[in-house]
Amino acid sequence: MAADCVGVASTRCPEAPGDGAEGIVDVVTGPAREGDDPDAAWRELHEEREALERALSLCQTRQRVARDDAEAGAAAREEAELLLSLDRVLTRIRAAEYGRQPGARRW
Repeated sequence: MAADCVGVASTRCPEAPGDGAEGIVDVVTGPAREGDDPDAAWRELHEEREALERALSLCQTRQRVARDDAEAGAAAREEAELLLSLDRVLTRIRAAEYGRQPGARRW
């Protein structure tokens, strides 16, 4: 149930393990634990973005070389899903970029 807290800039999750962080979750870095690499979440977001962009490119190619309308339609539906996922990841990246600025506000 701690995953329900993801997507909020900073919140307390009562189900999170009590290891000193006491369930504080940050949308950019994930659970606040001593010794965590603060750039790990940043890199993961960009890896996810890159994978989505590659999949989107392949999907668009499949639409261009489709043998029939059904295959092209399936590729178009997949493209729509990938675009939605990419938009979500890019939004999270923008939030992470803001959070990395000096003096950034933490809600």
